[in-house]
Amino acid sequence: MFIAILGVILLVASIVLQRSPEPGNRYSGLARTIGILVVILGLALSSVKIINRGNVGVQVLFGKVQDQVLESGLHFINPLVEVDTLSVQTQNYTMSAKESEGQVKGDDAIRVLSSDGLEVTIDLSVLYKINPSKAPFILQNIGDNYEDKIVRPVTRTAIRDNAVNYQAVDLYSTKREEFQFKINKTVSENFAKNGLEVQQILVRNISLPATVRASIESKIQAEQDAQKMQFVLQKERQEADRKRVEAQGIADYQKILSTGLTDKQLQYQSILAQKEIALSPNTKIIIMGSGKGNPIMISDK
Repeated sequence: MFIAILGVILLVASIVLQRSPEPGNRYSGLARTIGILVVILGLALSSVKIINRGNVGVQVLFGKVQDQVLESGLHFINPLVEVDTLSVQTQNYTMSAKESEGQVKGDDAIRVLSSDGLEVTIDLSVLYKINPSKAPFILQNIGDNYEDKIVRPVTRTAIRDNAVNYQAVDLYSTKREEFQFKINKTVSENFAKNGLEVQQILVRNISLPATVRASIESKIQAEQDAQKMQFVLQKERQEADRKRVEAQGIADYQKILSTGLTDKQLQYQSILAQKEIALSPNTKIIIMGSGKGNPIMISDK
């Protein structure tokens, strides 16, 4: 638009030159021609607007925000319209105790009180983006500093309002996912009213007081020791069952031997053993005894 204004200035200058005495009026025609060309060029350039990828354009005519949104690409617009661009890509707003991680320098973690009166420190990241169709609403009612006006206060308030319903230990362990779900629901509803869309809320870290952490660690260690002892007891029971079965087997075997063997069976087994010894080469055997009892064998080996 500046170029078009420059062209108008040249046209005014040409009129002044035309009314001036010689030799100034000689250049009035040239100035008028150049002025007309500059005005045309300025209007042409002002009528063309390129919106970069990942952005939308919001048209403003004489201070009034237009409802039509310009998507990324090339557009031909009213040369009198100003176009403000807003990013519709996913943005990350982090509140952390570490100085280098968040948008705010220094310790920006959220400190809340749990239902049992303990102070809990929470590090959080909010992934969100602008709803493209709501870009004119945001520019008209909020402005381009929506992070400070909406994202930060809404998120911190949602954290505090939900944390008071949980005990500190539950936030740290069993109820962490439930807590994150409720935060996401609360923030999403508030963001939607202001033209923003929540992509994801990440509870990055929950820090408890040192005394509470020590108590939790002691409890976890006790539970691990109890589980270990249960394993040892189960193993010992299995070993005792094994020995019991083994002893029962030996007792059954001895019972079978004591009731099933006769004198004749023992005599027969003895004869077989003597036969094997007699058939052995280079063996001299002296058999002593006779009758019902087993003979006595004496070998030179």
